[in-house]
Amino acid sequence: MDDLIEEFLGYLLSVKNYSQNTLVSYAGDLKDFVEFLSTKRISLENINLNTLKDYTFYLNEKKKYNPFTIARKLSSLRTFFRFLEEEKGIDTGFVQLLESPKLPLRLPKVLSLEEVERILSAPDISHPLGYRDRTMLEVLYATGVRVSELISLKFENVNLELGILRIWGKGGKERLVPLGDIALDFLKNYIEKIRPCFVKRQGESTIFLNKRGKPLTRQRFWQIIKHYARISGIDEDKVSPHVIRHSFATHLLQGGADLRALQLMLGHSTLATTQIYTHLDYTKLKKVYEKYHPRA
Repeated sequence: MDDLIEEFLGYLLSVKNYSQNTLVSYAGDLKDFVEFLSTKRISLENINLNTLKDYTFYLNEKKKYNPFTIARKLSSLRTFFRFLEEEKGIDTGFVQLLESPKLPLRLPKVLSLEEVERILSAPDISHPLGYRDRTMLEVLYATGVRVSELISLKFENVNLELGILRIWGKGGKERLVPLGDIALDFLKNYIEKIRPCFVKRQGESTIFLNKRGKPLTRQRFWQIIKHYARISGIDEDKVSPHVIRHSFATHLLQGGADLRALQLMLGHSTLATTQIYTHLDYTKLKKVYEKYHPRA
């Protein structure tokens, strides 16, 4: 089983062009399944629908995972078994009969415009590190890019004249995202005047660098954004790079943005994924209705 999983992860990397973060997620999900099989002493040949139902119970009762995590782990398992059937000729049709847990609608956390302004204004831009951080926050909120896309941004991805970012997202899909004037001004000034303070070696093409001249990690940027949340007096548990992305999408939609345009900017493969933000907008409308309608 371990060899098959290694081959599966290699397939996702080389054929499907999945990111390293996605591979780590799949590996973690399948590790739970392998642990379950070993406790039950079940071999690959003996896995059937009842095995998977028992595994679902195990994730819920033993591991105490929430329904969203269980659904993700079962989705990873389906992808693995589909690989076994298509690439190894192993009959795994029974997997399609496995039901995922029913999921409640989980609306993403979103910051208010005032909270976003407080976080954006928190860095001390008189200091090079502060200016870098402010630029990253401005670009993040102006474009809604994922944190992995932000920290890996290179010169070849940026057109400063047109104010457009060329982003390679999940699955190697390309999209073009416009930059607002404020974020564009910060980015131009950072590249011209601030970034040279961080450069330690010639040929480094990543735009956002740390003090050692290396690209920032996801973990470091998480720490940075939490730091500015604290400075702004905002609960740091409420703020993350993904929350800024959600705020970008919600504020655009509330301002009248077209849902299809929003889908393209976010890099969602289907419009159904983007439609979560219409629920957010509906929630706001419902509160306004209840507050002001005489018969609400």
